[in-house]
Amino acid sequence: MNRLYIAGRERKVIELLIKYPEGITVKELGAELEVSTRTIHRDLKNSEKTLFDYNLELAKKAGVGVRIIGDSQDLQQLEMALTKMPSLEFTPNERQAVILSALLETNEPIKLYALASELGVTVATISHDLDELEEPLTSHHLFLIRKRGFGVKVEGEERNKRAAISNLISKYVDPFEFVSLIKENIQKKSKPQLNSISNRLLGLVNPEKLVLIEQKVEQTRTHLQHELADSAHVGLVVHLALAIERLQKGDTIEFDPVYLKQMEETHEYAIAKKLIQDLEMAFDMEIPEDEIGYITMHLLGAKLRSDHHFMLEDSSMDVAYQAKALIQYISTQLDTDLTDNTALLNDLVTHLKPTIYRLKQGMNIKNPMIDEITRDYADLFYLIEQGARDIFPDVALPKDEIGYLVLHFASVLLHGEKDADLHALVICSSGIGTAKILATKLMQRFPEVKQVDNKSLFDLGDSDTGAYDIIVSTIPLKGLDEEYVVTSPMLTKDEVERIKKAIRKKKLTYKPNEAKHDRDEEQNTDFILQLEAMQHYSKVILDVLNAFYMEEMAAKQNVAAILRSVCMQLEKSQMIEDRDTVFRELQNREQVSGLGIPGTSLALYHTRSAHVFVPSFTIHALNESLIVAGMDGEDMTMNRMLLMLAPEDAHPEMLEVLSYLSSIVIQGKESIKRFESGDEAKIKNFLTDQFYSFLNEKKLIH
Repeated sequence: MNRLYIAGRERKVIELLIKYPEGITVKELGAELEVSTRTIHRDLKNSEKTLFDYNLELAKKAGVGVRIIGDSQDLQQLEMALTKMPSLEFTPNERQAVILSALLETNEPIKLYALASELGVTVATISHDLDELEEPLTSHHLFLIRKRGFGVKVEGEERNKRAAISNLISKYVDPFEFVSLIKENIQKKSKPQLNSISNRLLGLVNPEKLVLIEQKVEQTRTHLQHELADSAHVGLVVHLALAIERLQKGDTIEFDPVYLKQMEETHEYAIAKKLIQDLEMAFDMEIPEDEIGYITMHLLGAKLRSDHHFMLEDSSMDVAYQAKALIQYISTQLDTDLTDNTALLNDLVTHLKPTIYRLKQGMNIKNPMIDEITRDYADLFYLIEQGARDIFPDVALPKDEIGYLVLHFASVLLHGEKDADLHALVICSSGIGTAKILATKLMQRFPEVKQVDNKSLFDLGDSDTGAYDIIVSTIPLKGLDEEYVVTSPMLTKDEVERIKKAIRKKKLTYKPNEAKHDRDEEQNTDFILQLEAMQHYSKVILDVLNAFYMEEMAAKQNVAAILRSVCMQLEKSQMIEDRDTVFRELQNREQVSGLGIPGTSLALYHTRSAHVFVPSFTIHALNESLIVAGMDGEDMTMNRMLLMLAPEDAHPEMLEVLSYLSSIVIQGKESIKRFESGDEAKIKNFLTDQFYSFLNEKKLIH
């Protein structure tokens, strides 16, 4: 007969064994649970009794650790039982999480004996737990107030309280399990059945509200120009649920008005505004405009695909300069030249721009793969962490964010091409960096794999999974008819063997014409899209090259005079209209942050405007040098003004080309020398060669 309950730490040991099916060492278990190896050995002995009840057993192997072995159906039975099984006790970390959630939920002080009674421990234990909570609260700019006869309460800004609650939920509630359970319960309108600590934390929000909010967010996904990772989807649902609960209690939040103004013109802001309006109607309440800013940040910070328009807006070139510095630093440390990798530069800028906004707003960043990343890429993690401290002095990048940067670099360092025959599907919802790494590793390790597609958990319902030869997932999938292999994104040795076995099995029954008709249709569709994309790219590149010119400014002029002169000339060429407005927009951009490129005599002035008809890039050589603000905040000498203009309604291909052009400017010493030179013909030839490489990389020309 199965046991009615499992002690808290023993339950945690079993959950970790399930999480690491290939094995985890006793030392690693002890580190995870913050107990000695002797304690873990005792817990493992007790765990064997529970496993026996489910026809499972522990396997121990030197160098690998311990793991659960047995039938997969029996393992699923155990997992289901754990979600419903009451816990006899919380681990110290879980108990502290419950205490913290209780303190954050109320604005009133709570008596220590009340917490002790609820958790079944002594007041002294609660007092010790509160000591342990001081540091994590301080990291969120919150303070613990403790007075005799008064009790204990948390004080601080509402946005910091929300960030702390979101961090708690993201730490203890598995986002992918939560996604699956929420989707299952949409019709039932019942509370998701997670483990006890998860239930406790999700008790901070009304389950019926969660379901309704999830539906609204699901509708919002269809209007985005990019895909939303499942973890980002969950983060947005939880954020909105917390916001509504706390707004109804009278707890309001403020968003930086400058950032809010900057985001108002973005596509994501319009979507966030519509989402807030839908929720106002659904809950019959008013939601402050400040909340739109936070939702916009979620949408901006959760992009799965590169959206290169960031390269042309506001402080993007500042971020590009910092990203370039980080690439240079890592290249030097690893003795591997990554400085010419424009794809890496663009990916980093696209990722970092919204991330820095989020961090400056005090928003939480959670990386569900952080443990695996720090374990498998320890050296690279350390290097990036060290470099980021000097390169990003104005914002402290947390470990979770460093982890995302590691994935971007690792995906480039692991890049390789192999010829093969099979079409693989990767279900990997932790973000584009993780998906890239897993796809690259599959291509590297298995020559049979010719093509790898990435899908989100939410996309599976609309996907023809039967068209794939092999399916690899980083998360358990419910209701999938096809066989699939569960792996970590990093691919351990045992996971490689499992994939090899699946590939061998597939080869025995492989039919070359399998799903050929569907694939032919897909190829035809892809070819049409490729032609359209090539048409867009080609037109933009021709516009830029045809409009390009370099001129010597006749006499000494200040920046304003140069900009006025250039705008007048562009208006005469019918490339812009209303030169005065474009001039003011360029001046406004200059006020936001420095435009000078440190270590050069170049400054890149740029803007997007409704009064710009076609994209353009021009160079204006100064008769005498001018002092301008650099992207690093320091004054510098400018001899060459580079001017880049784009229409406000520029399509994605145009933005990507101009983004690529921006990256070329700061690509390397040779590139900078060319732009600093006075040879217009050589610069134009250089741009032509670079654009050829751009189209070649996209496989649009051969």
